[in-house]
Amino acid sequence: MTQHASPIGPGSRVYLIDGSTYIYRAYFAMFKASQARGRAFTRSDGTPVGAVMTFCNMLWKVLRDGVDGGKPTHVAVIFDPPGDTFRSAIYTDYKANREAPPDELIPQFPLVRDAVRAFGLTPLEQAGYEADDLIATYACEAAAAGAEVMIISGDKDLMQLISPAIRMYDPMPGNERRIGEAEVREKFGVGPDKVVDVQALAGDPTDNVPGVPGIGVKTAAQLIQEYGDLDTLLANAASIKQNARRERLIEFADQARISRDLVRLKTDTPIETPLAATGVAPIEPAPLIAFLRAMEFKTLTQRIADALGVTLQDAAVSPSPSPAPPPTKTEPGGPSGPALLAAERLAAMRAAPFDRAAYQTVTDLGRLQEWITAATEQGWAAFDVETNSLYPTEADLVGVSLALQPGLACYIPLAHRASAGLDLDGGAIAQIPFADALGALKPLLEDPSVMKIAHNGKYDCVVLGRYGVRVAPLDDTMLMSYALDSGKGGHGMDELSERHFGHKPIAYKEVCGSGKSQITFDLAPVPRATEYAAEDADVTLRLWHALKPRLAAEGVATVYERLERPLVCILGDMEAAGVKVDRQVLSRLSGQFAQSLGAIEAEIYALAGETFNIGSPKQMADLLFGKLGYPGASKTATGAWSTGARILEDLVASEELTEDQRRLPAKLLEWRQLSKLKSTYTDTLPDHINKETGRIHTCYSLAATSTGRLSSNEPNLQNIPIRTAQGRQIRSAFIAEDGHKLISADYSQIELRVLAHIADIPALKRAFADGLDIHAMTASEMFGVPVEGMPGEVRRRAKAINFGIIYGISSFGLAQQLGIGRAEAGDYIAKYFERFPGIRDYMEATKKAARADGYVKTIFGRKMHFPEINSSNRAMKAFFERAAINAPIQGSAADIIRRAMIRMPEALARAGVRARMLLQVHDELIFEAADAEVDATIAAAVRTMERSAEPAAALTVPIKVDARAALNWDEAH
Repeated sequence: MTQHASPIGPGSRVYLIDGSTYIYRAYFAMFKASQARGRAFTRSDGTPVGAVMTFCNMLWKVLRDGVDGGKPTHVAVIFDPPGDTFRSAIYTDYKANREAPPDELIPQFPLVRDAVRAFGLTPLEQAGYEADDLIATYACEAAAAGAEVMIISGDKDLMQLISPAIRMYDPMPGNERRIGEAEVREKFGVGPDKVVDVQALAGDPTDNVPGVPGIGVKTAAQLIQEYGDLDTLLANAASIKQNARRERLIEFADQARISRDLVRLKTDTPIETPLAATGVAPIEPAPLIAFLRAMEFKTLTQRIADALGVTLQDAAVSPSPSPAPPPTKTEPGGPSGPALLAAERLAAMRAAPFDRAAYQTVTDLGRLQEWITAATEQGWAAFDVETNSLYPTEADLVGVSLALQPGLACYIPLAHRASAGLDLDGGAIAQIPFADALGALKPLLEDPSVMKIAHNGKYDCVVLGRYGVRVAPLDDTMLMSYALDSGKGGHGMDELSERHFGHKPIAYKEVCGSGKSQITFDLAPVPRATEYAAEDADVTLRLWHALKPRLAAEGVATVYERLERPLVCILGDMEAAGVKVDRQVLSRLSGQFAQSLGAIEAEIYALAGETFNIGSPKQMADLLFGKLGYPGASKTATGAWSTGARILEDLVASEELTEDQRRLPAKLLEWRQLSKLKSTYTDTLPDHINKETGRIHTCYSLAATSTGRLSSNEPNLQNIPIRTAQGRQIRSAFIAEDGHKLISADYSQIELRVLAHIADIPALKRAFADGLDIHAMTASEMFGVPVEGMPGEVRRRAKAINFGIIYGISSFGLAQQLGIGRAEAGDYIAKYFERFPGIRDYMEATKKAARADGYVKTIFGRKMHFPEINSSNRAMKAFFERAAINAPIQGSAADIIRRAMIRMPEALARAGVRARMLLQVHDELIFEAADAEVDATIAAAVRTMERSAEPAAALTVPIKVDARAALNWDEAH
């Protein structure tokens, strides 16, 4: 089909297709279908194409069959333009509540426009006007000329246009319907000519049209029917009998008039493309078949080819512009297709040579613009940032590298400098002025139609965020690897390059040295920096080609898209926000801990009968096992006696020792724990306070654990003990800004709740549903002790068993924890399994599945691999079996809090608060909120966290969150 000029008049049938609304509806319909079938609708390279496929099916059906037998003579496919429209000038908050499009929908926007072109049509849009305004103008023009008009859309805003000459058709699969005056009256209670008045009163929360508070569509329709129109109603508002309705109409009269201006479609838009230019002719097969094959729509391609009377071999196939490369070889022919193509793509990446000499250094703005244009046209680019620091919140941007194809990469130096002592570049360094280069790169990095690809993209995003650049959309190859191969090895770029391509990239120390001679990257010679940085981008791009097809093929696309990728920006914002710390509190605690350590040392020396270096494992071992003859000595791999925490704990619990003998190892443990708190936190946390912000900015690692739990470092804030008085004192140093409070929102016993759900334990599920004390209930079930008046020691034992079971605790471990004999501990565990047999069943089933599959899954589909679970080493096998039992529980709990974090920014915005999420510590989220917004923040946070498993994996037990606000973290917890 091609478009040409053709007059409009009687006998013309004009089809106006609302492209923007349809692609959104198509996306969400296909997303639900993806959930139902357990995998996303993607091309073999991982590019999401579900909405594009639905759009193509709709367009083909409409063009082939028409509606009600009337094929179109003219077709206009119309889209919303980027940017604001004239309505924003009328009401600045118009559409302010609209969410950003989902990441997987963004690359489909240009593909849908490509689809329109492939069908021989021209995608139409006009700056400053919405698609609805163009449709309204075209519709009225065509109707006035005597043509029949069919609006292809389900958008209620277009129903105001319905007339004898203008009809609507909603083509959405499962919701196909014709829309005429009767359907409009059914929806709005009035005819099409009064729809605008009803919408002006009722408003529209989707587009943030305010309307009149308290008046819905039904009431609005009644009022318009009674008074005739909005102006008459408002003029007579004072005579309305209902007090609340009268007062609202009087108070919000101007708001209603503004709302009318917002919802009323503009029928006199200054059109740039005349309607007469949208005439249609028969479809040309070649470009359409080429596009459909590039999209890998196998069934639709064959169907259209058959209908057009051509064979796929006869159709001239050429690549179509798209935001990801087409398949390298054949199309998938069955269930193994995606996996086969993933293997072929990996083989191609391995075959492509790494030629560092071919990498380019870009020092000219015109040349940089050529790279940017190429990236924009192809729709994707790998990138990497180079800085002068490992800490993203303090790092200065030194350069940026780009890769467009394997082997085609460049480096753009931005802030390299020569060193007089090193004379690295022999004089002045050729570079594009920093502001000019960043100004050119910013539109590319923020372009919603271009996929940016990074490895550990959170670091890049935090660094660029400091320069006002918000990278989106983003794919992260580290997280792809993590979603695919968690438990199989590390996910660093160098390791993945060697694993997948057999290529060892240049090490950082080869460029910048190491030890005392190490230099920062801004002093590195630019030619060497180019080899290093461009290679990073090249490796990242190849990893993307190799890993992305596997996401869909191996059933983890949803985990990556819903649990991994969205968290990059969330954590980046948290790291950038940081948390305020009181130096004086830390200083005071350091002094107190030093005094306490001195007192403990004196006790240790008295018990030992001599002085020695307590911090020396060798001296401690010589004293305990050599001089004093304590039992239980064991040797390390180097042949030295071990004095690890477990050894000391064993001595403290040993029944072979007297109470006096156990005091020395107990004091040694106490000294070690307090010494570690002092050296790790009170002494060193002040060094991490950012000089510019006065806050500590920890770094979160998304891919550091096998179960999906996050870890933090530089500094690690997740290991501050909560159960000791000293640990709680350290938390008291974390404070809120003036006029604010810290809020701690903590999941209550989330892993036990997950266990009750996964293992389907009726007694535990019932206890959680009834809000009972789960540990007291367990004790009552096991030991036959009434809950009321239960001794604390009995409950403590049940609590230790409850949590110990999750981690596969042994009788030896439980005996140590409770200070009882192994036989008694073994009896406890046996009795626990008798009372809750479902837990044993779950454990055995999980071990069996892990041995068979090599992995286990969370309730959200995250895979955690255990490649050595079938080891012939009994100890190793037992260890991995325990880990496999725990992984679905801990991993599901981790996924639940991830989902809460991902949904939290939207929830806080919806609550109208400006609170910031600062920290994530295991099952706890920390927020900072203005005093006036504390209650609303708590309500939003608790609601979001408690519903975070829904709807994908709703638990059969309630999720409970405890939240408090205070001036410091300790008081809030």
